[in-house]
Amino acid sequence: MKVTISFKHLDHTPALDERIHQKSQKLAKYFNGNTKIEWTCFVKEGNHHAEVSLKGPHFRYHASAHTDSMYKSFDQVVGKIEKQLSKKKGKWKNQIHKSQGAEIVIMDPEEAWASRDTDKDYEDVA
Repeated sequence: MKVTISFKHLDHTPALDERIHQKSQKLAKYFNGNTKIEWTCFVKEGNHHAEVSLKGPHFRYHASAHTDSMYKSFDQVVGKIEKQLSKKKGKWKNQIHKSQGAEIVIMDPEEAWASRDTDKDYEDVA
């Protein structure tokens, strides 16, 4: 997992950097392997904005949030991304379960009827 952080109109502090890495590790549990996480943090009109882009071999996710505090923005943006990821993961798991349970076995009609003893069935009914 590769984490890229960029700050616009905002000073880079070790505390912000540490919080971003913590939040990135929280997102890493959804992936195995080659993932790139890009964080963009900036201040615009008194609001602190945080944007996250997740890029992998077969997916791309993006979320953004803005509040009066950068740490709140981090929490909101991670919540949005986790919601997207859990929804996609749930769909993927359901697709696997549906494909496993949908096996259709087609038997030869003569074999299916050969196992039935027709004489006994008619004697019981009469």
